Amino acid sequence: MDGIIIIDKEKNVTSHDVVKKVKKLLNDKVGHTGTLDPNATGVLPILVGKGTKVSKYLMNHDKAYEAVLKLGEKRDTADIEGNVIEKREVNKEVFNKSVIEQTLKQFIGKQKQIPPMYSAIKINGKKLYEYARRGQKVEIKPRDIEIYDIHLVKIDIENKEITFQVKCSKGTYIRTLCEEIAEKLNTVGYMKELKRLQVGEFYLEDAIKIEELENNLNNKEFMDKHFITIENYFSKYPELMLEDKKINLLLNGVQLTCKQKDGIYRIYNQSHQFMGLAILKKELLKREIMI
Repeated sequence: MDGIIIIDKEKNVTSHDVVKKVKKLLNDKVGHTGTLDPNATGVLPILVGKGTKVSKYLMNHDKAYEAVLKLGEKRDTADIEGNVIEKREVNKEVFNKSVIEQTLKQFIGKQKQIPPMYSAIKINGKKLYEYARRGQKVEIKPRDIEIYDIHLVKIDIENKEITFQVKCSKGTYIRTLCEEIAEKLNTVGYMKELKRLQVGEFYLEDAIKIEELENNLNNKEFMDKHFITIENYFSKYPELMLEDKKINLLLNGVQLTCKQKDGIYRIYNQSHQFMGLAILKKELLKREIMI
């Protein structure tokens, strides 16, 4: 099998655990396109077989999340797994719907964001959380992100929680966003829960649980429905049919002369069998992913 399966990751399971499980079930090479924290749930695109070669086309996708922000407490990891390092009162006025909605709107647009100390970003060859665990301080440079949309979903006054949904660019840390929202509300807070709703064109409603995959490995209808082939994923790109002789040259790394528009093409042989992808630039066609 070569392609993509959208897994709905459950809580307290690492992305690596999911990869390992799918690899065992399918007995093939498996990878993923972006780690979800163990406490987070939701969309985790899993690449299978030669589908692992398309990872670079998936890494820069925009994402959508639903987060639960707990107010009144600050934690060292900015999420529920950390230790409480500060407590602050939360005024009742904070839970006014219009106040929260106006506060959330302030975050829409391009901005700089400083990643949390407990993250896997590398500085000088070490991940930030390695410095954090040793109590070492290191300069973290802000990164460019963009919030496309953010809106309120639910207010839970009793538990001092706000649930919101956000659409954002790659590299946005929702833990940091939660802390920033809390600051705007004149208190402190941390990300209690996180659910990823979307990665690019992959949505939660199309995702399946690991158990569903395990129980339907021999169900062709189920697998056909939930397995995205490389050909289908790149269906938006134009087709280019080549003689078998030229396909063999392409497979061997030879660049072919081709007078078409620059871009990515789905390559087919004379029997209209999908052979992979190639990139055309300045009338030279170069193999990209061949299956």
